[in-house]
Amino acid sequence: MADSSTAFALSPDTDATALAGAAAVARGISRLFARNDIWALPEMPLVGGRRADLMGVDSRGKVVIVEIKVSRADLMGDGKWTDYLDHCDRFYWGLSPELDRQCLETGDFHPDRCGVIVADGYDAEILRPAPLLKLNPARRRMEVERLARCALRRRQVDLDPHCAPWGGEHSG
Repeated sequence: MADSSTAFALSPDTDATALAGAAAVARGISRLFARNDIWALPEMPLVGGRRADLMGVDSRGKVVIVEIKVSRADLMGDGKWTDYLDHCDRFYWGLSPELDRQCLETGDFHPDRCGVIVADGYDAEILRPAPLLKLNPARRRMEVERLARCALRRRQVDLDPHCAPWGGEHSG
């Protein structure tokens, strides 16, 4: 996951340490997911202009989104995360091990709709499974197709950078 498409967009004042921490959490979660046949793409653009930190598909075709947080300020200041719920069947918070998770148990963070994963750069553990809140089948199909097209485009651009100007991650 160390390609150019994994630059995590936390907040404008995010420092290099936080970016490295977010990348480490993403790597640990991606390893956990891979062992469980869930394949995720970092920094996936969503309809409406948001970007999911990780978005993937499980072995049953369900869409999973993970919002990564490595600082309390970033976690408490995120007012946009509920927008992601309309794009997935399961939503997780992905947190670094040292981050206090207590606030995630309050109503503001909808613990009945969100799972919790704690991860470092080597591995991850699901502390609270995310409930399955099924997307409308047409919406799921659209999200899976967009995810597939984005993954294929990134792979093609990795193989041939001259293709980068064409299409774009928002097309399709």
